Amino acid sequence: MKHYPVYLSVKGQRIALSGGDEAAVAKLRLLMKTEADIVVYASDPVADIQNWAARGKISLIPRALEAGDLSDEVLFYAADEDEEEDARTSNIARDAGVLVNIVDNLEDSQFITPAIVDRDPVTVAIGTEGAAPVLARAIKADLEERLSPNLGMLARVGKTFRKAVEALPFGRPRRDFWADYYFKAGPRVETKGEVAAQQELDELLFQHIYADKQPGHVAFVGAGPGDPELLTLKARKALDVADVVIYDRLVAPEILELARREAKLIDAGKTPYGQHTPQEHINGLIVDHALQGHLVVRLKSGDPTVFGRLDEELEACDEAHVAYTVVPGITAASAAVASVGQSLTKRGRNTSVRFLTGHAIDGFADHDWRELAQPGAVAAIYMGKKAARFIQGRLIMHGADHATPVTVVENASRADQRVIASTLSSLPQDLAEADLTGPALTFVGLTPRRAAATLTKFQQQELA
Repeated sequence: MKHYPVYLSVKGQRIALSGGDEAAVAKLRLLMKTEADIVVYASDPVADIQNWAARGKISLIPRALEAGDLSDEVLFYAADEDEEEDARTSNIARDAGVLVNIVDNLEDSQFITPAIVDRDPVTVAIGTEGAAPVLARAIKADLEERLSPNLGMLARVGKTFRKAVEALPFGRPRRDFWADYYFKAGPRVETKGEVAAQQELDELLFQHIYADKQPGHVAFVGAGPGDPELLTLKARKALDVADVVIYDRLVAPEILELARREAKLIDAGKTPYGQHTPQEHINGLIVDHALQGHLVVRLKSGDPTVFGRLDEELEACDEAHVAYTVVPGITAASAAVASVGQSLTKRGRNTSVRFLTGHAIDGFADHDWRELAQPGAVAAIYMGKKAARFIQGRLIMHGADHATPVTVVENASRADQRVIASTLSSLPQDLAEADLTGPALTFVGLTPRRAAATLTKFQQQELA
């Protein structure tokens, strides 16, 4: 993030602008929505600027900006649409210690002005760091359609009511109240004006103060394989309201970013054969926070029902009489097999597929290797990197063809995904050469089929 977004208090502050043509007009239309004192320096301003000055909306100095004109301004806009003049005026502003924006000159500007959706006091700022102004305008147009013109009125009334809402405990009770107001009660009366909105708030607060305390709740949420776009809508909604998010090691940082800023994030990761958070401790965290009345999201990579130790955590909730829901996610096997253009089942090849784990609590996991060694058998093996030689030996021992295709997908669905096409005979060696560091899925009986043109350069080399 090159430009850090902030909302600057400009009430009663001075903002200066140099320029008198269309670029200046465009900036002034936005600046005049603020409560700042606006001073314009222009030798020959267009009619709009002259009219605004005559009506007292701005102060107009009918000459070019000179050294010594600026002192306590908070912002300066260079909008003369002339490279030399913009450089001259911006240097004056910098010498005076004023932040500078040069119209259509991103590199030399100290700040940028975003596209804004105005529902005063609700404002939405949209920035692309100057990279895609057309995209910013498209997002702005979309939000303009979605947000009610009366939203600002509801927010103004709500602002006057914030002191009264302190009668509710901090945290979830207040959030529930405001959610009811802005998304249920408020929209019902928004066209009736501020008096009706105020009455609705009074009645709503009474209901919330005397309502029974809401119990805590746990949502066991599948975070998917890593790509945030593969997160389900229900998972997004759970993160939007969570007070506490207890997450696994493999949950992508981009997905954690979707949680509320006020939410407490707790890392409960486990590293295979390394340091990890004991399961009993995780169970205790889940239950303790729920019993405090919090909305808890237990965020698990992939799907919580697939090798996610879900049952142990559900049993802990049952014993503590804590309510819960399970929000399924896209398991890594589905994402990984899709990335290589294959399916887990195919008519005439296999009528079943095995989801296996490469290691158990006490070491490498044992399975029905004789069945898995049959021609056409397909297995998706989670956590199988360190068990590659063990898996190879068991399958060959039970009659598997040495040429059986094996595909390993590292970091499925993520930007750094890698695909290694191998065979049963060369699997351990291929994995050692690939030096995988991320989570990987091993598919026995499947080979990549996706067109090489759509794969990354690294993947093409691996498949060559």
